[in-house]
Order: sequence, then structure tokens, then C-alpha cells
Amino acid sequence: MASDESDNLSPVVFIPHGAGPLPLLGDKNHQEMIAFLQEITPSLGKPSAILVISAHWETAHPTITSGDFPSLIYDYSGFPKESYEIEYAVPGSPDLAKKIFKLLEKAGIEAKLDNQRGFDHGLFVPLKLMYPQANIPCVQLSLVKGLDPTEHIRIGKALSELRRENVLVIGSGFSFHNIQGFFASSSTEIRAMNNAFEKWLLDTCSNKSYSENERERRLINWENAPAARYCHPREEHLMPLHICYGITGTAAKQSFEINIMEKKASAYIW
Repeated sequence: MASDESDNLSPVVFIPHGAGPLPLLGDKNHQEMIAFLQEITPSLGKPSAILVISAHWETAHPTITSGDFPSLIYDYSGFPKESYEIEYAVPGSPDLAKKIFKLLEKAGIEAKLDNQRGFDHGLFVPLKLMYPQANIPCVQLSLVKGLDPTEHIRIGKALSELRRENVLVIGSGFSFHNIQGFFASSSTEIRAMNNAFEKWLLDTCSNKSYSENERERRLINWENAPAARYCHPREEHLMPLHICYGITGTAAKQSFEINIMEKKASAYIW
């Protein structure tokens, strides 16, 4: 029996990266997330390179890190001293950066290479848990200012070829990202809003009965989902998922529910 073409494609994943450096400090409210990231890693194969789309970098045009050894950007504040001493000496991949640039250019998307920009915590926090050896070259891709969902899906579509080149793509964001909500006293109303959006997102990403036109339409109109603006007052932590969907153009193969800081979050593997 011939193998499914999708069996030869590298995985694409959307994951939560937690709150700042807390997952790397052993925070009790991130234990499920830590275990989840470490448990899924073996199933993702042995990528030759990793592309991370982080919620923590926005530029006027899609921008790709192209340095040989990007430094770390400790883009958080108010955490213990050790939070600013974290090391993750992973190499960059100028060749992959150029490949991504050319794919975007081919699709008519203006892009830029940045050989000075470092890796922010949307990359080094999850990857230090998943690939602690820091031996797989990494590249980071920015979101685009304005956070237009259609534009981010289009960016993903332009990069679909990467799946055939053993590049693991990771969308690093958070399916729930209301900072005040994380620290508010839990209530029936807050749980209901959190659950309603998660149910909608799970259905949208995983329900195979949707045509891909319908799935894309739902993601473009994500603001119409139940409690959408409560769960995402600003949508930068959701947009990495839109790029992931654009790359794959299909329902997620696996979905996961994770409790982080007493809120429900989800992750997806295509």
C-alpha cells in the first residue's frame, strides 16, 4: 500500500510557551505544559532545522533572523535574576533564512532578513525544554504589524514547501492570552469564557467535516468566536496558529488540552 503523502511531511505544531521564563524556573503552574512539550518532542522526528514563529516579534514586513549565532533577548521584566542568565546557545541557519525569504518573495510578499536580531523567549523557552542539547539550527520569523489574519495565513501558504525539507515549524503563542484574566480570581464566568473559546478553536482546527475554505473563513473571522476578545484582547498570541494553518491547509491531526496558570489552553499538531 502506498504511503500517504502527509507521512513524508515534517510536522507543524502550535504550542503555548507559558508566561515569560516561568516554565524554565520550575513554576508549579506550568508543570502540565513542561511535561507536554517534553512528551511530544520524540513524535516530531529529527528535524534538520526549526522555524519558530513567535508571538513576541512584530515588524512592518515578515522578517527572518539570518545570523549565524543569534543572541538571546530577555524580553520580559520583573522576574528573578536567574531569568536573565538563561542560556540556549543554539545556532542560526542563514541558509534556511534565505530559503524562507525567497519563498515569500516568490509569493509576492515583501520580506526582510535580519542578521542582528536575536531569539526571544517565544523561541528559547519552549525549545530549551524540547531540545535542551541546542544542536538543531533555528530561525525565527516575525509576525506582521496590524495582525491581519488573512495576511498571516497567506504567509503560511507561501512556506508550505518547508514541510518537504525536514524543517519543523513551531507556532509559539498561547490559545488564551488575557494577562488580567490570568491573575483574576477564578470565577464561573471566566471559566465559561475560556472554555467557550477553546471549544470553538478545537472545532475549527480539528473538525474534518469542514472544507478548507470554511476552516480558513472561520480562522479569518476568529473575532466572531465566543469570548474571542476576552481570551485575546490583542491577537498576537493567536497569529502564529494562522501561519501554521496556512502552511498545512488541513485539519490538525492531533489536539491537546493543557492547564496553565489555572486556564485552559490548547496545542495542535499537523
